[in-house]
Amino acid sequence: MVREVWRESADNEAASAVFHLMQQLIDRYRVNRPVMPLVVAQAADAAAGPEIDARVEQLVHQVHRANALRRVPVRLLDGAGATPYEAALDMVRTLSEKPWETRENTQYKNFDFPRSRLLGAIEQATATVVEQSDGNTSEIREERILEQLSRLRWRSGRPRGGTRWDALRQSVRPETFVGALFIALLSVLLGEIDWLLTALVAAVALIGLAVVGLASRAAPPLLWLRRASRWFATTSSLAASSTGYPSDGWSWFSPSGSWRVIRARAAAVAERVADAGAGDEHARQFHLELRVQALLEDLRHSYRPHSLDWRRSKRTVPPVVFLPRATQDNGGILLINAINNVRSRRSEVDPLLLLASLPASEIMRHTPPLPPERPGPGAAGSSGARARYERWVDDLSLGQSPAAAATLAWVLLLPLSTAKLTHEHAHAQLVTHRVRRTWAWWVMSRATVAMAVVGSLLGGFLWAGHWRDAYCHGPLTDRNTDAIWQGPDGDRECVGVATAPEVLFAQGNDLELNGAGEGITFERIEQAIRKENRAVEKDGRYVTVVYAGPLTTGGDEREATRKGLEELTGVYLHQKSVNRTVRRSVKLRVLLANGGEDMLRQLTAVRKIIKVAEQDPTVVGVVGLGRNTDESDDAADLLRRAGLPLVNTTNSSSDLPRQYPNYFGLAATDEEQTYALGLVAGQVARKLDDPHAIVLSRRARNRDKDRYTAEQRAAGKEMLREADFSLGGDMYYDLVGGEASMNTPLTAICQGERIPDALYFAGRVEDVPALMDGLSVTTGCSDRKMTVFTGDDLSKGTFDDSTSIAANVTLYHSSLAPLDRGKNLGFYGDAYRTLRDLNPEGEPIALASGLPVYEDELFASGQIVMSYSATAALYDAAARGDRPRSAAETWATLHTVDLNNMPTGTISFSRARSSVSDNVHGLNIVKVVRPGPSAERTLVCGKPAGVAPPLTAKDCKP
Repeated sequence: MVREVWRESADNEAASAVFHLMQQLIDRYRVNRPVMPLVVAQAADAAAGPEIDARVEQLVHQVHRANALRRVPVRLLDGAGATPYEAALDMVRTLSEKPWETRENTQYKNFDFPRSRLLGAIEQATATVVEQSDGNTSEIREERILEQLSRLRWRSGRPRGGTRWDALRQSVRPETFVGALFIALLSVLLGEIDWLLTALVAAVALIGLAVVGLASRAAPPLLWLRRASRWFATTSSLAASSTGYPSDGWSWFSPSGSWRVIRARAAAVAERVADAGAGDEHARQFHLELRVQALLEDLRHSYRPHSLDWRRSKRTVPPVVFLPRATQDNGGILLINAINNVRSRRSEVDPLLLLASLPASEIMRHTPPLPPERPGPGAAGSSGARARYERWVDDLSLGQSPAAAATLAWVLLLPLSTAKLTHEHAHAQLVTHRVRRTWAWWVMSRATVAMAVVGSLLGGFLWAGHWRDAYCHGPLTDRNTDAIWQGPDGDRECVGVATAPEVLFAQGNDLELNGAGEGITFERIEQAIRKENRAVEKDGRYVTVVYAGPLTTGGDEREATRKGLEELTGVYLHQKSVNRTVRRSVKLRVLLANGGEDMLRQLTAVRKIIKVAEQDPTVVGVVGLGRNTDESDDAADLLRRAGLPLVNTTNSSSDLPRQYPNYFGLAATDEEQTYALGLVAGQVARKLDDPHAIVLSRRARNRDKDRYTAEQRAAGKEMLREADFSLGGDMYYDLVGGEASMNTPLTAICQGERIPDALYFAGRVEDVPALMDGLSVTTGCSDRKMTVFTGDDLSKGTFDDSTSIAANVTLYHSSLAPLDRGKNLGFYGDAYRTLRDLNPEGEPIALASGLPVYEDELFASGQIVMSYSATAALYDAAARGDRPRSAAETWATLHTVDLNNMPTGTISFSRARSSVSDNVHGLNIVKVVRPGPSAERTLVCGKPAGVAPPLTAKDCKP
């Protein structure tokens, strides 16, 4: 309900009628903004006495009281001055220079009067120069006035005594909104960017605030751009006073031309102001009406539509001025006439509503006619016609006023009869209610804007924290969504694609390559790939291969990232080989995608790869994903649907190549490995009476996603059956604290009713040490000869003292990279020299002497060779014909890849395989025993990659 703020009884019928008229004009302004008149109330009987005039005056005071507390901007005027001109001018100055009565309780902020202040500055400068005048000519006085305006910075009453440092501190002090905003923004930036950059931003912001603060107080380098200056330079009322510089000389883009117009008009106005002070009636009328025009323009601007602060929607009531007694002597009638003249001449509607009372003896008429003749402004000796022209120009601003018209167009005269003024009307209650603030005030108020800004800053800060926790590079201003944090706090991993320079998967990872690669860290390999990428991106003709592998670990065990290090090294070697070959115009760019430790988050990485490929048409396919998990099927299928081929490195799944046409594997499958191991197992079984075997496999854990173990177990059982072993029940071992716990299953195996002759180990290479230790100490097995078959490639194991083979055990394992079968032995020397350039520690480690170069620990695991070959195959398809191809073209071309002279033989995807034995994957079967203090490896049999005679039992003698 609207709050009531005032209630009184109507003293008479006239008071009630005038009250309701004024309230209708005020309250309807919100609806249709009616034209505001100059309301003049006067006793109709010219012979009415002072008592009746007092009743009319009381009527004005009553309307003033009714609106003073209801958020209507009101001002009660009482002219004071030696002459009507000075009194009227004083009232205009009061309206534009002193606060209105509702300044503490208003719909919107207080009115601003920049045009009036500009004229006030000219008046102040003129008064100062006139006081100091000693008979100077008009030209000298004009220059002195302009100099004085410059000292005032063209602002009246400029405060003195404050230093620029004080102004700066006032601009940024924490109590102010700007200061608070500055501090809040600085706090957010400090958390998002480097401290040095934050300091630079703070310094620039501080300087900017100082410049704004000083410019707002000290004009005028940009004086011509201010609203008041623009009005002063373009209003037609002053065009006649500065014909040498017309209004079209002002321009946004012409400071000098605009400045000349402003100076010329200021000089002309100052001259008129000086003449007005000297008693010139023409100049006084001009001065008063120019002051009124500036006042009305300022008020109109305060109600203008389409402003950024929505002021027209906030101000729903007009400004109201009350003149309780307007006479010729106190300047009231002169002020009303001036407002009427300006409105009639300008034909512009302003919001000012005026209510005045006129004594019955006064006559409301136009400004009295000015003297018909006065000295013209022409130079001495000018012709009569020329002098008349110059006087006509000089008088044009007043001559346009309707001073000779029969009526006052903007004055609404209300003649009030004595009967209505004296008839008691006490039963009529007059009530006013508080003017409501509009929705625009709530939406665009300072408090709302401040809350919105603070809320935005707080929201931005919270979102920045969320982005920092969600994305590997997630600042407020430049986050990268291609790599995200996953995992519990403390063991988080950055998973996804490193497309931002700030995303470095191997940052701080000091894990080194083995053998001759000692001293070359994971971090150094990643930096080398980034360096190659920057070089090819400048060239612009390249294809992009994404390597996806286990590049991080959830804990502190760096050794868990060795597979990623070695595979990435192979990718880098091929990238370097391509990019330094002059005859290859299509260069190779490599992006890194991290699937997390043991590739347990490969689906996230694959989705990020697909997103990057959608935005980057140079991406032609993926290399890696070399670990078989429960997500491998989904990963291959997602890449298939995205049109991206996958060239796998060490994933030995037998199902993936059959199910997904975009899957191209370099590793022998589980079926192919167990077929070759079965050739040995069959011969071992034939030497035994009633051979018996057991399959020991790693137990699947929650979130382990280890599909490889299940497939190896199934393939191993089938292999042992075909080799004529009788099978015992399946046995499982657990992981405790990340380490294999073999005690329980080996006790059951070694102390069971029948101790097996052979054991198929469906586990991982990192679990072999625990198995060997258990077989050497567990009663029942420690003194019994036993054969162990394993499907995992143990080339990655070094079989040092901690991973030795038990003395009673013969171990057979497959090797997916038959390094001895390839014919390109020059690869190893080139690779060594390329990596040697990355060694930051002086003289690099030399290759192992006395051994074939591929047996150096740098290459022994085969991971480098496999990833090198996979990258070479994908690049060959992507750059066939020495032109970059799309991912779809690369996929199609991969089916024709046939690369000879690779480190493991021929990499071919073009041959159909008729059986498991007739495969194109390279493979070795390795026998490991411990006849003495150290393990001894023996190559049993094998075949190079590509088309080669199938392995037979004759080839694979145990």
